[in-house]
Amino acid sequence: MPIRALVWNENEHEKSNALVRRLYPDGIHGAIAKAFAGDAAVTVETATLDMPEHGLTQDRLDRTDVLLWWGHMAHGKVDDAIVERVQKRVWEGMGLIVLHSGHFSKIFKRLMGTPCSLKWREAGEVERVWVINRNHPIAAGLPEYIEIEYEEMYGEPFTIPEPMETVFISWFEGGEVFRSGVTYQRGAGRIFYFRPGHEAYPTYHNPQVLQVIRNATHWAHNPAAPWRSVGDAPNVPHDKAPVPLEVKGPRLHADGEEGYR
Repeated sequence: MPIRALVWNENEHEKSNALVRRLYPDGIHGAIAKAFAGDAAVTVETATLDMPEHGLTQDRLDRTDVLLWWGHMAHGKVDDAIVERVQKRVWEGMGLIVLHSGHFSKIFKRLMGTPCSLKWREAGEVERVWVINRNHPIAAGLPEYIEIEYEEMYGEPFTIPEPMETVFISWFEGGEVFRSGVTYQRGAGRIFYFRPGHEAYPTYHNPQVLQVIRNATHWAHNPAAPWRSVGDAPNVPHDKAPVPLEVKGPRLHADGEEGYR
């Protein structure tokens, strides 16, 4: 079966800003979805903040292999119950790709457990996205670096946990550097954060940026059945242990009783 990708975008700048509407007439989600044009191994759908349940119903998430997330001005509008729903699906094995200003999204901060803060500047600088992990699947087919003519600067320190892998590091015209492509795993779900994508610039029309997104979607896909019991914490009675044993000390819980959470 093909990889089922879902591109989520808050779709707020497109409504309120003429520049963003001109750059992305089909929405940022529409531009990102074009990364998969001609890729028969991926089917892609889109969802936006203003849809019922933000377009992230339980049924739809259950049918999603990889979720791609773009957000900026409306992080606070995302319902906490939906964030918990997405987090559980990541734990179960759904891949998650967080793009650009999604570093401050509720779902990314929750999964990272850190502030995810950084330096920034909006000055239309050259960004060179250097490939520092040349053999990584997310970097497949790329040159030594991607040059983006106009971008927003993000600078270190980036207060994320130590990544599982760092695939890209960016240099900006003003001199700052940034870990712009990093991977994590939470439960059974793979996570990739990719920095480029400021809404005031045509970054998501850059074919190499779209190639990274396409590569990352293939990398984040977990073909195994969802790990539905990932959050369970069963009380295993002594007589059901792999090796039979006898109870030797006092107990707070009866057999089968739920633990405290």
